[in-house]
Amino acid sequence: MRSNAVVLAAVLCLFLLPPFAVGIRTGPGRITTVNGGRNAFSKLGPFMEAPEYRNGKECASLVNRENFVSSSNDPSLVHIAMTLDSEYLRGSIAAVHSVLRHASCPENVFFHFIAAEFDSASPRVLSQLVRSTFPSLSFKVYIFREDTVINLISSSIRQALENPLNYARNYLGDILDRSVDRVIYLDSDVIVVDDITKLWNTSLTGTRVIGAPEYCHANFTHYFTSNFWSDPVLPGQISGRTPCYFNTGVMVMDMVRWREGSYREKLEKWMQLQKKMRIYDLGSLPPFLLVFGGNVEAIDHRWNQHGLGGDNIRGSCRSLHPGPVSLLHWSGKGKPWVRLDEKRACPLDHLWEPYDLYKHKIERVKDQALLWFASLSELADD
Repeated sequence: MRSNAVVLAAVLCLFLLPPFAVGIRTGPGRITTVNGGRNAFSKLGPFMEAPEYRNGKECASLVNRENFVSSSNDPSLVHIAMTLDSEYLRGSIAAVHSVLRHASCPENVFFHFIAAEFDSASPRVLSQLVRSTFPSLSFKVYIFREDTVINLISSSIRQALENPLNYARNYLGDILDRSVDRVIYLDSDVIVVDDITKLWNTSLTGTRVIGAPEYCHANFTHYFTSNFWSDPVLPGQISGRTPCYFNTGVMVMDMVRWREGSYREKLEKWMQLQKKMRIYDLGSLPPFLLVFGGNVEAIDHRWNQHGLGGDNIRGSCRSLHPGPVSLLHWSGKGKPWVRLDEKRACPLDHLWEPYDLYKHKIERVKDQALLWFASLSELADD
């Protein structure tokens, strides 16, 4: 009877879950342990505990940090949404570290992490790992139900782009708490080297829903197939606009306008059409270009120095775009933590390394230092 009751409870939980996500609340300094949790996340890390970053005197004080997430209209708060998964976890940890390190008011930053329901590491384990690395961080983990989008994903030029979690940004309006009316979305392969408050203060003028650095010199037509451009109707969907390429790895998003404008449904319509007639070759980017191209709040290029991962050629390295830099983005196939571990790092990967909290890496550096000192001692003895 007991086993039947457990099965029934599990089935009820499955059907009663909301269609997009369920949240794991984790306020400041709070951690919930699960049987085997420590062993599970030790396989993903371990990560060294980050330094404690505190607000300066100029920061607005938070009266009640337990209600931090529900006060989204407070101008002193910065809300950041990121995905969280076992494959890119090292990048996510480094990204969070970089934001806190350079924020003028780090205690006023709240992270919204979206984790896949069926990741090899459970969302709760990932949540525990974040808490152990950033003990005082204010954050919430939302469980993304992959069946929401799995039937809408078409094949891409790179298998990594077919990961359902890449499409979580399409569903932020449904996933995040309704009290969150504005958010910065960041990919997991970025490093912020400036005060994130500056990006947060971006104004979305008129009726614009998102802001991002635009690159109007890029050939917009290259992002869509001949099936799109030869169709008698489809090109007309963007007529009257002057669309520019933008990278969806860094976006300031108005969640109120997003929900009111049903933008998730608009993105899904293009994905449904893609399944029928293949109008593009990339993953989650082209629907954003089609829906928002020509109506994006242009943000300074310094906030997305993208493409540092290189192209699909192994060992390809990129240089920075001209101008100042506030955010480095390793979009593309190569990731800095992989190349550093394999000792084939690109020059700019060493800019990512100071934010890496991966403990094995740190211990390896210590071992190398000890060997170096030992060899110096031997030379001195000689």
